[in-house]
Amino acid sequence: MNKIFFFSLVLLLTFSCSKKEEVKFEAFSPEAFAYDIGDSWEINATVNTRGFVKKEVGDELSTSLAFRVDIIDPDGVETKNIFIDSKEVTSKELIDVQLEAQFELDYNSPDGLYKIVFNITDKFSGETVTAQVEFELKK
Repeated sequence: MNKIFFFSLVLLLTFSCSKKEEVKFEAFSPEAFAYDIGDSWEINATVNTRGFVKKEVGDELSTSLAFRVDIIDPDGVETKNIFIDSKEVTSKELIDVQLEAQFELDYNSPDGLYKIVFNITDKFSGETVTAQVEFELKK
């Protein structure tokens, strides 16, 4: 009886410890900043991603992400696809990928709170996620 219990315990520990937990595709820690560059505003925004599909390329891992950025002004007017890009990364260790967007707004844009929306697609799986962040324009 003790042998059966011991054997069952070893099997249970082996299978519970060897199973890796899947990380869900997600976007996290978005940030955005506006810089007055004289005749316009420069907007810089970043977001981190993880949980994307990784493909083996030799002894490295690779991923491919596409993203577009929308902006919503203080009056609620949305401008779609103000920035569009993609990022392919190949690395020995591939856990998180940071995406960056940079664009300009007219200097006469109204002061107030703006919202940036990142729309991100994992090109290998087709999964999509979004992340939002606010920033303020103030002359």
